[in-house]
Amino acid sequence: MSASTAAPARQLWHVLRYREAADAIAWLGRAFGFERHLVVPGDAPGAISHAQLRCGDALLMLGSWRDDDFGRLQTVPADVGGRVTASTYVVVDDVDAHHARAAAAGAEIVQPPEDQDYGGRLYLCRDPEGHLWCFGSYDPLADGAG
Repeated sequence: MSASTAAPARQLWHVLRYREAADAIAWLGRAFGFERHLVVPGDAPGAISHAQLRCGDALLMLGSWRDDDFGRLQTVPADVGGRVTASTYVVVDDVDAHHARAAAAGAEIVQPPEDQDYGGRLYLCRDPEGHLWCFGSYDPLADGAG
C-alpha cells in the first residue's frame, strides 16, 4: 500500500468536561503527572475551550463544561449524583508511588493499590470533580500480556 492510500493509525483519546477546567489542568499535573500539550482559552474568563494533556504517549482532551450540543450529551459527575458511565485507565510504572502522589494531592482513593488476578497492580481514585480514574501496571498491549 502506498503512503497516499495507507489507512491512518487508529488512536483512542479520552475526553472529559470540567466545571473548573483551568483548576483541573493544574491538579491533573500535580496529582497524576499530566503535562500541558495544548491549552486553548475559552471566551469566558477562566474558561478552557479545549486542552490536551500528555502522560507519556497517552493524551487526554478536556475543556470547560458549557451548555452546547456536546455539553448536553456529556456532563460532569456532580450533575448526575457522582456516578460515571466510563473511567480512564492509565498505565504507570510504579502504581504505589503514583497512588501516594495522587493521595497527597487530594485524590479521593476509591480502591487502594491491589494486585489483580489478570496481572499487574491497580488503584482507583476520583479527581476533585468526581471523574473516575484507574491507574495500573497492566499493559494490555505489552508483549505477552492478555
